[in-house]
Amino acid sequence: MLTTLAEKRYLPDRAIRYGMRRLLAERLRKSRLAEESTADFAKWLREVDEVAVATDQANSQHYEVPTEFFETVLGPHLKYSCGYWDSPEVSLGESEAAMLSLTCQRARLVDGQQVLELGCGWGSLSLWMAEHYPASQITAMSNSATQREYILQQAEERGLNNLVVHTANIASFEPPGTYDRVVSVEMFEHVRNYQNLLSRIRSWLNPGGQLFVHIFCHRQFAYPFEVDAEQGSDAQNWMTQHFFTGGVMPSYDLLREFADHMVVDDSWWIDGRHYARTCETWLKQLDVNHSKAKAALAEGDNPAPVTVQLQRWRMFFMACAELFSYDAGRQWGVGHYLLKPRG
Repeated sequence: MLTTLAEKRYLPDRAIRYGMRRLLAERLRKSRLAEESTADFAKWLREVDEVAVATDQANSQHYEVPTEFFETVLGPHLKYSCGYWDSPEVSLGESEAAMLSLTCQRARLVDGQQVLELGCGWGSLSLWMAEHYPASQITAMSNSATQREYILQQAEERGLNNLVVHTANIASFEPPGTYDRVVSVEMFEHVRNYQNLLSRIRSWLNPGGQLFVHIFCHRQFAYPFEVDAEQGSDAQNWMTQHFFTGGVMPSYDLLREFADHMVVDDSWWIDGRHYARTCETWLKQLDVNHSKAKAALAEGDNPAPVTVQLQRWRMFFMACAELFSYDAGRQWGVGHYLLKPRG
Protein backbone atom coordinates (compact mmCIF):
# COMPACT_ATOMS: atom_id res chain seq x y z
CA MET A 1 0.00 0.00 0.00
CA LEU A 2 2.66 2.52 1.01
CA THR A 3 4.80 1.49 -1.95
CA THR A 4 1.91 2.21 -4.32
CA LEU A 5 1.37 5.61 -2.73
CA ALA A 6 5.08 6.38 -3.07
CA GLU A 7 5.12 5.34 -6.73
CA LYS A 8 2.18 7.65 -7.42
CA ARG A 9 4.00 10.51 -5.62
CA TYR A 10 1.37 10.82 -2.91
CA LEU A 11 4.16 10.68 -0.32
CA PRO A 12 6.86 13.36 0.04
CA ASP A 13 10.48 12.37 -0.52
CA ARG A 14 11.33 12.88 3.16
CA ALA A 15 8.70 10.29 4.17
CA ILE A 16 9.93 7.84 1.54
CA ARG A 17 13.52 8.26 2.72
CA TYR A 18 12.48 7.78 6.34
CA GLY A 19 10.84 4.48 5.40
CA MET A 20 13.96 3.42 3.51
CA ARG A 21 16.16 4.08 6.54
CA ARG A 22 13.79 2.02 8.68
CA LEU A 23 14.12 -0.89 6.24
CA LEU A 24 17.92 -0.63 6.33
CA ALA A 25 17.92 -0.74 10.13
CA GLU A 26 15.67 -3.81 9.98
CA ARG A 27 17.98 -5.46 7.44
CA LEU A 28 20.96 -5.02 9.76
CA ARG A 29 18.97 -6.15 12.81
CA LYS A 30 17.94 -9.39 11.11
CA SER A 31 21.47 -10.10 9.89
CA ARG A 32 22.90 -9.59 13.37
CA LEU A 33 20.23 -11.69 15.07
CA ALA A 34 20.74 -14.52 12.59
CA GLU A 35 24.51 -14.25 13.07
CA GLU A 36 24.90 -14.39 9.30
CA SER A 37 28.47 -15.08 8.20
CA THR A 38 30.30 -14.64 4.94
CA ALA A 39 31.36 -18.31 5.10
CA ASP A 40 27.72 -19.44 5.35
CA PHE A 41 26.71 -17.30 2.39
CA ALA A 42 29.66 -18.59 0.35
CA LYS A 43 28.54 -22.14 1.13
CA TRP A 44 25.06 -21.28 -0.14
CA LEU A 45 26.50 -19.80 -3.34
CA ARG A 46 28.52 -22.97 -3.97
CA GLU A 47 25.27 -24.91 -4.10
CA VAL A 48 23.88 -22.73 -6.91
CA ASP A 49 24.32 -24.40 -10.29
CA GLU A 50 23.89 -21.35 -12.52
CA VAL A 51 26.61 -18.74 -12.85
CA ALA A 52 23.88 -16.10 -12.84
CA VAL A 53 20.10 -16.21 -12.49
CA ALA A 54 17.32 -14.06 -13.99
CA THR A 55 19.81 -12.36 -16.32
CA ASP A 56 17.14 -11.41 -18.86
CA GLN A 57 15.07 -9.68 -16.19
CA ALA A 58 18.07 -7.86 -14.76
CA ASN A 59 19.08 -6.81 -18.25
CA SER A 60 15.67 -5.36 -19.08
CA GLN A 61 15.46 -3.58 -15.70
CA HIS A 62 18.56 -1.52 -16.42
CA TYR A 63 20.53 -2.17 -19.54
CA GLU A 64 17.84 -2.24 -22.24
CA VAL A 65 16.30 0.97 -20.91
CA PRO A 66 16.77 3.55 -23.70
CA THR A 67 20.28 5.00 -23.63
CA GLU A 68 18.79 8.49 -23.91
CA PHE A 69 17.39 8.09 -20.39
CA PHE A 70 20.84 7.50 -18.93
CA GLU A 71 22.29 10.36 -20.97
CA THR A 72 19.98 12.68 -19.02
CA VAL A 73 21.02 11.25 -15.64
CA LEU A 74 24.65 10.11 -15.72
CA GLY A 75 27.81 12.14 -16.28
CA PRO A 76 29.70 12.69 -19.54
CA HIS A 77 31.44 9.29 -19.34
CA LEU A 78 28.05 7.54 -18.89
CA LYS A 79 29.50 5.66 -15.91
CA TYR A 80 26.66 3.74 -14.26
CA SER A 81 28.58 2.96 -11.08
CA CYS A 82 30.21 4.70 -8.13
CA GLY A 83 32.22 7.87 -8.69
CA TYR A 84 35.13 9.06 -6.56
CA TRP A 85 34.57 12.41 -4.83
CA ASP A 86 37.82 13.63 -3.28
CA SER A 87 36.59 17.17 -2.53
CA PRO A 88 33.29 19.06 -2.16
CA GLU A 89 33.89 20.97 -5.40
CA VAL A 90 34.12 17.89 -7.63
CA SER A 91 31.57 17.61 -10.46
CA LEU A 92 29.87 14.39 -11.55
CA GLY A 93 32.10 14.17 -14.61
CA GLU A 94 35.21 14.70 -12.51
CA SER A 95 34.11 12.01 -10.05
CA GLU A 96 33.65 9.59 -12.96
CA ALA A 97 37.11 10.36 -14.32
CA ALA A 98 38.69 10.05 -10.86
CA MET A 99 37.22 6.57 -10.33
CA LEU A 100 38.13 5.44 -13.85
CA SER A 101 41.71 6.55 -13.27
CA LEU A 102 41.82 4.90 -9.83
CA THR A 103 40.46 1.67 -11.30
CA CYS A 104 43.20 1.54 -13.93
CA GLN A 105 45.84 2.31 -11.31
CA ARG A 106 44.68 -0.43 -8.95
CA ALA A 107 44.32 -2.91 -11.82
CA ARG A 108 47.98 -2.15 -12.60
CA LEU A 109 47.29 -1.46 -16.24
CA VAL A 110 50.19 -0.58 -18.51
CA ASP A 111 50.13 0.27 -22.17
CA GLY A 112 50.41 -2.70 -24.50
CA GLN A 113 48.34 -5.18 -22.49
CA GLN A 114 45.49 -7.37 -23.68
CA VAL A 115 42.52 -6.37 -21.49
CA LEU A 116 39.06 -7.93 -21.13
CA GLU A 117 36.23 -6.09 -19.38
CA LEU A 118 33.28 -8.17 -18.18
CA GLY A 119 29.98 -6.31 -17.89
CA CYS A 120 31.12 -3.10 -19.54
CA GLY A 121 27.89 -1.07 -19.30
CA TRP A 122 27.92 1.91 -21.64
CA GLY A 123 31.66 1.54 -22.03
CA SER A 124 32.93 4.18 -19.61
CA LEU A 125 35.92 2.06 -18.54
CA SER A 126 36.53 0.32 -21.87
CA LEU A 127 36.52 3.62 -23.77
CA TRP A 128 38.76 5.18 -21.09
CA MET A 129 41.23 2.28 -21.34
CA ALA A 130 41.22 2.35 -25.14
CA GLU A 131 41.95 6.08 -25.09
CA HIS A 132 44.55 6.14 -22.31
CA TYR A 133 46.33 2.92 -23.29
CA PRO A 134 46.45 3.20 -27.10
CA ALA A 135 48.86 0.28 -27.55
CA SER A 136 46.54 -2.03 -25.58
CA GLN A 137 43.80 -4.12 -27.15
CA ILE A 138 40.53 -3.81 -25.23
CA THR A 139 37.83 -6.47 -25.45
CA ALA A 140 34.51 -5.61 -23.80
CA MET A 141 31.53 -7.83 -22.98
CA SER A 142 28.01 -6.60 -22.31
CA ASN A 143 24.69 -8.40 -21.95
CA SER A 144 23.00 -5.58 -23.86
CA ALA A 145 22.81 -4.99 -27.61
CA THR A 146 21.84 -1.38 -26.90
CA GLN A 147 25.06 -0.82 -24.98
CA ARG A 148 27.19 -2.43 -27.69
CA GLU A 149 25.75 -0.10 -30.32
CA TYR A 150 26.43 2.93 -28.14
CA ILE A 151 30.03 1.92 -27.38
CA LEU A 152 30.88 1.22 -31.02
CA GLN A 153 29.42 4.58 -32.01
CA GLN A 154 31.50 6.35 -29.36
CA ALA A 155 34.66 4.49 -30.39
CA GLU A 156 34.15 5.52 -34.01
CA GLU A 157 33.54 9.16 -33.09
CA ARG A 158 36.71 9.21 -30.97
CA GLY A 159 38.81 7.45 -33.59
CA LEU A 160 39.53 4.44 -31.38
CA ASN A 161 40.43 1.27 -33.25
CA ASN A 162 41.70 -0.84 -30.33
CA LEU A 163 38.31 -1.76 -28.87
CA VAL A 164 35.93 -4.62 -29.73
CA VAL A 165 32.60 -5.32 -28.03
CA HIS A 166 30.76 -8.63 -27.64
CA THR A 167 27.12 -9.07 -26.63
CA ALA A 168 26.87 -12.17 -24.44
CA ASN A 169 25.54 -13.68 -21.24
CA ILE A 170 28.31 -14.08 -18.66
CA ALA A 171 27.01 -17.59 -17.89
CA SER A 172 28.01 -18.83 -21.35
CA PHE A 173 30.54 -16.26 -22.58
CA GLU A 174 33.79 -17.59 -24.01
CA PRO A 175 36.26 -14.84 -24.97
CA PRO A 176 38.14 -14.94 -28.26
CA GLY A 177 41.60 -14.91 -26.66
CA THR A 178 43.62 -14.71 -23.45
CA TYR A 179 44.43 -11.60 -21.47
CA ASP A 180 46.92 -9.83 -19.24
CA ARG A 181 44.10 -8.24 -17.27
CA VAL A 182 40.44 -9.05 -16.76
CA VAL A 183 38.48 -6.21 -15.16
CA SER A 184 34.92 -6.15 -13.85
CA VAL A 185 32.99 -3.21 -12.42
CA GLU A 186 29.73 -3.99 -10.59
CA MET A 187 29.02 -7.23 -12.43
CA PHE A 188 29.83 -9.78 -9.71
CA GLU A 189 26.73 -8.55 -7.85
CA HIS A 190 24.71 -10.24 -10.62
CA VAL A 191 26.64 -13.53 -10.24
CA ARG A 192 25.73 -16.49 -8.00
CA ASN A 193 28.29 -19.21 -8.83
CA TYR A 194 31.54 -17.38 -8.03
CA GLN A 195 33.55 -20.60 -8.04
CA ASN A 196 32.63 -21.39 -11.64
CA LEU A 197 33.25 -17.88 -12.92
CA LEU A 198 36.61 -17.48 -11.18
CA SER A 199 37.74 -20.84 -12.56
CA ARG A 200 36.85 -19.73 -16.07
CA ILE A 201 38.52 -16.35 -15.66
CA ARG A 202 41.73 -18.03 -14.54
CA SER A 203 41.76 -19.99 -17.82
CA TRP A 204 41.46 -16.71 -19.74
CA LEU A 205 44.58 -15.17 -18.19
CA ASN A 206 48.03 -15.05 -19.74
CA PRO A 207 51.01 -15.96 -17.50
CA GLY A 208 51.31 -13.18 -14.93
CA GLY A 209 47.75 -12.07 -15.64
CA GLN A 210 45.45 -10.69 -12.93
CA LEU A 211 41.79 -9.94 -12.29
CA PHE A 212 40.51 -6.61 -10.95
CA VAL A 213 37.03 -6.52 -9.41
CA HIS A 214 34.96 -3.52 -8.27
CA ILE A 215 31.80 -4.40 -6.31
CA PHE A 216 29.41 -2.62 -4.03
CA CYS A 217 29.15 -4.54 -0.76
CA HIS A 218 28.35 -4.56 2.93
CA ARG A 219 31.28 -4.43 5.30
CA GLN A 220 30.21 -7.61 7.14
CA PHE A 221 27.05 -9.25 5.76
CA ALA A 222 26.20 -10.87 2.41
CA TYR A 223 22.65 -11.63 1.29
CA PRO A 224 20.60 -12.31 -1.87
CA PHE A 225 17.98 -10.06 -3.41
CA GLU A 226 14.96 -12.35 -3.63
CA VAL A 227 11.21 -11.82 -3.46
CA ASP A 228 9.94 -13.32 -0.21
CA ALA A 229 6.15 -13.48 -0.42
CA GLU A 230 5.82 -14.89 3.11
CA GLN A 231 8.25 -12.79 5.13
CA GLY A 232 9.01 -9.75 3.01
CA SER A 233 6.73 -6.72 2.77
CA ASP A 234 6.02 -5.01 -0.54
CA ALA A 235 8.56 -2.37 0.43
CA GLN A 236 11.22 -4.98 1.25
CA ASN A 237 10.63 -6.79 -2.06
CA TRP A 238 10.38 -3.62 -4.16
CA MET A 239 14.08 -3.37 -5.05
CA THR A 240 14.24 -7.01 -6.12
CA GLN A 241 11.10 -6.81 -8.23
CA HIS A 242 11.95 -3.66 -10.14
CA PHE A 243 15.73 -3.23 -10.17
CA PHE A 244 17.81 -6.13 -8.90
CA THR A 245 16.17 -9.45 -9.72
CA GLY A 246 18.64 -12.29 -9.18
CA GLY A 247 21.26 -10.05 -7.59
CA VAL A 248 23.30 -10.39 -4.42
CA MET A 249 24.76 -7.98 -1.91
CA PRO A 250 28.29 -9.32 -1.37
CA SER A 251 30.19 -8.77 1.83
CA TYR A 252 33.61 -7.15 1.67
CA ASP A 253 35.36 -10.48 2.36
CA LEU A 254 33.19 -12.68 0.14
CA LEU A 255 35.72 -13.05 -2.69
CA ARG A 256 38.29 -14.39 -0.22
CA GLU A 257 36.01 -17.40 0.39
CA PHE A 258 36.52 -18.58 -3.22
CA ALA A 259 40.27 -19.13 -3.28
CA ASP A 260 40.45 -22.45 -5.14
CA HIS A 261 41.38 -20.78 -8.42
CA MET A 262 42.01 -17.08 -7.72
CA VAL A 263 43.28 -15.42 -4.54
CA VAL A 264 42.98 -11.81 -3.41
CA ASP A 265 46.38 -10.17 -3.72
CA ASP A 266 45.29 -6.69 -2.60
CA SER A 267 42.05 -4.99 -1.61
CA TRP A 268 40.68 -1.54 -0.81
CA TRP A 269 37.51 -0.30 0.93
CA ILE A 270 35.83 2.85 -0.40
CA ASP A 271 33.58 4.75 1.99
CA GLY A 272 29.90 4.44 1.05
CA ARG A 273 29.47 8.20 1.00
CA HIS A 274 31.18 8.27 -2.40
CA TYR A 275 28.35 6.17 -3.82
CA ALA A 276 25.71 8.09 -1.88
CA ARG A 277 26.85 11.36 -3.42
CA THR A 278 26.90 9.71 -6.86
CA CYS A 279 23.28 8.61 -6.45
CA GLU A 280 22.15 11.96 -5.05
CA THR A 281 23.68 13.65 -8.08
CA TRP A 282 21.93 11.24 -10.45
CA LEU A 283 18.65 12.07 -8.69
CA LYS A 284 19.26 15.81 -9.11
CA GLN A 285 20.06 15.30 -12.78
CA LEU A 286 16.87 13.28 -13.20
CA ASP A 287 14.77 15.99 -11.57
CA VAL A 288 16.35 18.76 -13.64
CA ASN A 289 15.90 16.79 -16.86
CA HIS A 290 12.59 15.12 -16.01
CA SER A 291 10.91 16.05 -19.32
CA LYS A 292 13.72 14.51 -21.37
CA ALA A 293 13.81 11.49 -19.06
CA LYS A 294 10.05 10.93 -19.46
CA ALA A 295 10.32 11.16 -23.23
CA ALA A 296 13.16 8.61 -23.22
CA LEU A 297 11.29 6.17 -20.97
CA ALA A 298 8.22 6.47 -23.20
CA GLU A 299 10.29 4.94 -26.02
CA GLY A 300 11.06 1.83 -23.98
CA ASP A 301 9.16 -1.44 -23.58
CA ASN A 302 8.19 -1.11 -19.91
CA PRO A 303 4.37 -1.46 -19.69
CA ALA A 304 4.09 0.68 -16.55
CA PRO A 305 2.86 4.27 -16.98
CA VAL A 306 5.74 6.62 -17.71
CA THR A 307 5.01 8.69 -14.60
CA VAL A 308 5.31 5.54 -12.46
CA GLN A 309 8.52 4.51 -14.24
CA LEU A 310 10.03 7.93 -13.58
CA GLN A 311 9.10 7.84 -9.90
CA ARG A 312 10.48 4.32 -9.56
CA TRP A 313 13.82 5.57 -10.85
CA ARG A 314 13.68 8.48 -8.39
CA MET A 315 12.95 6.02 -5.59
CA PHE A 316 15.76 3.73 -6.76
CA PHE A 317 18.30 6.55 -6.61
CA MET A 318 16.96 7.62 -3.21
CA ALA A 319 17.15 4.04 -1.90
CA CYS A 320 20.75 3.66 -3.07
CA ALA A 321 21.72 7.04 -1.63
CA GLU A 322 20.21 6.12 1.75
CA LEU A 323 21.87 2.69 1.68
CA PHE A 324 25.37 4.01 1.07
CA SER A 325 25.09 7.01 3.39
CA TYR A 326 23.76 4.88 6.27
CA ASP A 327 25.96 5.14 9.37
CA ALA A 328 28.12 7.71 7.56
CA GLY A 329 29.12 5.23 4.86
CA ARG A 330 30.55 2.68 7.28
CA GLN A 331 28.06 -0.14 6.58
CA TRP A 332 27.68 -0.34 2.80
CA GLY A 333 30.40 0.81 0.41
CA VAL A 334 32.60 -0.30 -2.48
CA GLY A 335 35.28 -2.98 -2.52
CA HIS A 336 38.22 -3.03 -4.94
CA TYR A 337 40.20 -6.25 -5.33
CA LEU A 338 43.20 -7.39 -7.31
CA LEU A 339 43.29 -11.18 -7.68
CA LYS A 340 45.93 -13.52 -9.05
CA PRO A 341 45.83 -17.23 -9.98
CA ARG A 342 46.35 -19.55 -7.03
CA GLY A 343 49.72 -21.24 -6.80
